[in-house]
Amino acid sequence: MPDSAPSDGIKYRRILLKLSGETFSGEKPFGIEMTVVERYAREVLELRDIGVEVAVVVGGGNIWRGRIAPNMDRATADYMGMLATVMNALALQDALEHIGVQTRVLTAIVMQQVAEPFLRRRAVRHMEKGRVVIFAAGTGNPFFTTDTTAALRALEINAHAIFKATKVDGVYDKDPKKYPDAIKFPEISYGEVIQKGLKVMDSTAVSLCWDHNLPILVFNSEVYGNIKKIVLGENIGTVVRSEAAGRNRDSR
Repeated sequence: MPDSAPSDGIKYRRILLKLSGETFSGEKPFGIEMTVVERYAREVLELRDIGVEVAVVVGGGNIWRGRIAPNMDRATADYMGMLATVMNALALQDALEHIGVQTRVLTAIVMQQVAEPFLRRRAVRHMEKGRVVIFAAGTGNPFFTTDTTAALRALEINAHAIFKATKVDGVYDKDPKKYPDAIKFPEISYGEVIQKGLKVMDSTAVSLCWDHNLPILVFNSEVYGNIKKIVLGENIGTVVRSEAAGRNRDSR
């Protein structure tokens, strides 16, 4: 990815936006707070209006997390989590379509009355036509997180970066909410993230991005406009990449 933005100012032409399910509940302990979903929809609209192709992966933690049922079979709990992501995806689709954004939900688990089954070529074609694509139901397999889904889908659609939305303004050496002396990294390598055990994404997701030099941009999603600013090349949050990735990976 080049350090300088092209002449039109857009640094990342095609992005995969990873949203945690927890953000969809807003201030509530669980469930979907539509004002939050609608805010994300408006941000996505702004990206589409400047010509950025957007795909989204949404978690399901606001509805279901396997750890709340410790005696349940892990695979069963994971499948329930996948279904929770479909509910969030439909909520985001509804919010987007209410403001005029054509959207498609593609699921890894076939449910044709609700959404389209995931096909890589279909997803890419939707994006080329200016539609926002929301990937739901994880990878379709238990034992894989939605972080790993984000990395996998980003690679499949040839995204130029993963935009990892969080509640803090980047990656720190320790929790900044607990430790005032926490140090923020403006840039960090994939290897350091894994070695230091930093909670950016799970190790499988980080390793996938590392193998393919796919940048991960970690930012505070609670600040409206951050996504667009990063797309336009502003240094916000933390960039996770290898040294070679910064020089060799080009955006469209």
